[in-house]
Amino acid sequence: MGREKLYLYDTTLRDGQQTQGVQFSTAEKLRIAEALDVLGVDYIEGGWPGANPTDSAFFHEVGTTRATMTAFGMTKRAGRSAENDDVLAAVMNAGTPAVCLVGKSHDFHVTKALGITLDENVKNIHASVAHLVASGREALFDAEHFFDGYKANPDYAVACCKAALEAGARWIVLCDTNGGTLPHEIGQIVAEVIEKGVPGDHLGIHTHNDTEMAVAGSLAAVDAGARQIQGTLNGLGERCGNANLTAIIPTLLLKEPYASRFDTGVSMDALEGLTRVSRMLDDVLNRVPFKQVAYVGASAFAHKAGLHASAILKDPSTYEHIDPGVVGNRRVIPMSNQAGQSNLRRRLVEAGIEVEPGDPALSRILERVKTRESEGYSYDTAQASFELLAREELGVLPEYFEVKRYRVSVERRKNKYDRMVSLSEAVVVIKIDGEKKLSVSESMDEEGNDRGPVNALSKALAKDLGRFQDIIDDMRLVDFKVRITQGGTEAVTRVIIDSEDSTGRRWATVGVSANIVDASFEALLDAVRWKLVRAGAT
Repeated sequence: MGREKLYLYDTTLRDGQQTQGVQFSTAEKLRIAEALDVLGVDYIEGGWPGANPTDSAFFHEVGTTRATMTAFGMTKRAGRSAENDDVLAAVMNAGTPAVCLVGKSHDFHVTKALGITLDENVKNIHASVAHLVASGREALFDAEHFFDGYKANPDYAVACCKAALEAGARWIVLCDTNGGTLPHEIGQIVAEVIEKGVPGDHLGIHTHNDTEMAVAGSLAAVDAGARQIQGTLNGLGERCGNANLTAIIPTLLLKEPYASRFDTGVSMDALEGLTRVSRMLDDVLNRVPFKQVAYVGASAFAHKAGLHASAILKDPSTYEHIDPGVVGNRRVIPMSNQAGQSNLRRRLVEAGIEVEPGDPALSRILERVKTRESEGYSYDTAQASFELLAREELGVLPEYFEVKRYRVSVERRKNKYDRMVSLSEAVVVIKIDGEKKLSVSESMDEEGNDRGPVNALSKALAKDLGRFQDIIDDMRLVDFKVRITQGGTEAVTRVIIDSEDSTGRRWATVGVSANIVDASFEALLDAVRWKLVRAGAT
């Protein structure tokens, strides 16, 4: 027997935009849609045309996609026909081949929120879907609050679904809108809905993550017979988010029984781009990716304990459930005072440094790491700084330049509008190839806002590195974390800086000092030096 088709429906551009603090521009929505299409999802829900200018512009500008482009809206309002409902008309005018309409399926919401009779609501659902179908559109019905509604009045919740099905809907999507239904309940209710006459190959599942079980709930629905999964990239969505497609997709492709039973639109080649797509979305949102997220997180395949790393060297499957490269991720062997020599050698090999077992340098490196961590450094998250430390101990770290001095100042003053503003300025003097170079930089951004002393230092340091300038021109600081270690009069500051270049490569460096500016500058220096090392500069 052939494998069944399981459809993936992405709603990042609509549900994802309901995330607190998220507001996509039209250009950003187009970029995300392109990435989703390359990934291979079956449906892309682009937004609600007519609800805001951005969504309307998106549907106007988006080109042809392999995925079925879908507009979202709501069923017609009571007291008017589907043909004369201006809100529904705006959704239809987007011209998408598919339209998804949300409607009430919980009797409490019908009488309290809509203020109409239960029978009126059923008729509105039927008329709205029939209007879509008559216009040649593929119709989807999102049964809002379905699971809560089913628990309260199962006959009515199912009647709402059947009204859409009888009107010609391709998909009836059961929504756990409040996110409180547990996976075993979802599985049981989906099975009962199928028994009551709604075919599984017409059923979709839409879960929210308010109990941290949205992915599990989605899979439970599939196990029970549903054949469409709705979700978002990185689990974006209102409150705690929606079902995370970056976890669902690899689970379907790599885990049994799903891998043998179902076909999705995502190929194994496309799956290798999943980590890149996930981090692209975080880049669009200007936020740091969550490291512990399954499959695509930076720590998803990080092995800190020496015992684990030793086993990984012999066989990665000892502590990894999949090959990280399958989803475009990579294995990380962090360095810390828990590390052993096998852990250290593995990390050095990843950095392109071959050291024979038993080499005395290994013990020296480990001892130095332990000493530095006792002083407040942390290398399990600052891999680039560790690599520089190891290279220095091995005598293979080039001396690219020497910092002769630096100065940073912060001035608070009134501007021409009589408002108090701050201005940070940095001066850095370095020596390259026997020549001193002095660079000065302010920290103002395009809007005239002060970005702070660390930003000024970063800009001054990277302003003129002589023959190395072309190598570092595409560097940028993407995250800056500060932590006070120890306490009292002996407190010191640890700074972790994340840097990125135009290839998407990201690296972290650490600096420690009683002075936050000193700690920051140390981390900045390491970031530049690591970039030069990896570029093969001499």
